[in-house]
Amino acid sequence: MKGSIRIGSLFGIPFYINPSWFFVLGLITLTYGTDLGQSFPQLGGIFPWILGFIAAILLFSSVLAHELGHSFVAIAQGIPVKSITLFIFGGLATLEKESETPLQAFLVAIAGPVVSLLLFVLFAVISFSLPLAAPIKAIVSLLAYINLVLALFNLIPGLPLDGGNVLKSIVWKITGNPNKGVIFAGRVGQVFGWLAVIMGGLAIAGISSIGSVWTLFIGWFLLQNAGFAAQSASVSEKLSNYTAEDAVAEDSPIVSASLTLRKFVNDYVIGKDKWRKFLVTDEEGKLIGEIATEDLKQIPTSQWTEIKVEELIKESAGITTVKSNQSLMEVIQLIEKQNLSEIAVIKEDGVVVGLLEKTSIINLLKQEAEAKAA
Repeated sequence: MKGSIRIGSLFGIPFYINPSWFFVLGLITLTYGTDLGQSFPQLGGIFPWILGFIAAILLFSSVLAHELGHSFVAIAQGIPVKSITLFIFGGLATLEKESETPLQAFLVAIAGPVVSLLLFVLFAVISFSLPLAAPIKAIVSLLAYINLVLALFNLIPGLPLDGGNVLKSIVWKITGNPNKGVIFAGRVGQVFGWLAVIMGGLAIAGISSIGSVWTLFIGWFLLQNAGFAAQSASVSEKLSNYTAEDAVAEDSPIVSASLTLRKFVNDYVIGKDKWRKFLVTDEEGKLIGEIATEDLKQIPTSQWTEIKVEELIKESAGITTVKSNQSLMEVIQLIEKQNLSEIAVIKEDGVVVGLLEKTSIINLLKQEAEAKAA
């Protein structure tokens, strides 16, 4: 989340706070501290606001516990947790990757609400069974109530809420397609987002007593994130229908190792500025290395007719390759993970198909869109 401040690590997980969190912290401290001062005049001085601040910290600690619930289950599945961030609307645990099965996805999603429900039971038992001072009892009761609300709100079946991820896992199980689960749960999340926006708008206009400006903000948050999730899943669904071979650049830079440097320059370099590196293949068309136009400077032009490309190639060990029948979505994930600009595509027998770039993927999607529009 942009602008977030790292303040340390929790159980090896980087922990961030978004600047918006400080606004909510101050707001809760002020409003709840004022309520405590009015309800318990005997507190006096700044003590109500000190208790209000403690209550605010405990509330966010509950949110943090909720996100740790997701994180611990993900870690148990071998999924690294990139970070946990607290922000204006709660918390967010960012995972390195998705769960591999619907059941695993369900367990990660439900873990947060389960933690919140357990905290609700814990604080409720403490509130009703222990002889606490009235102000402390009020804070503990508030924590019980907030954790119950946190659990129930997050179980709303629409993304980006936990209930949306539960719904996603169920649709995934039924259809066998995780993208369909995200798209469906994202659309449901948009419906709830619009309902919250309408309720908040009517409340602000004085037409309805249900809702508030916060309802409007939460609705907007749901709309934005649910829409983004559904859109991303739609793109992923499209990409999953293609293979790496489908996105190979038509004029991929492939040359034979048996070419002389003069032939290579004349046929592939002069008057052609697009490629500066070329994949080099043997007589069977299999990848054996690469050559860069910059490497030609090592050899005097008078020797170009005598020296072949194979004498200047760099070994293929450093070239990232994917199989031609590999899902294009998997290829994109590899490109993003390793921060690659291009990748070589080869067949099962090692024969080179061509070079795949990010731009060639974009061109493929454009061609599909234009074909549908025609």
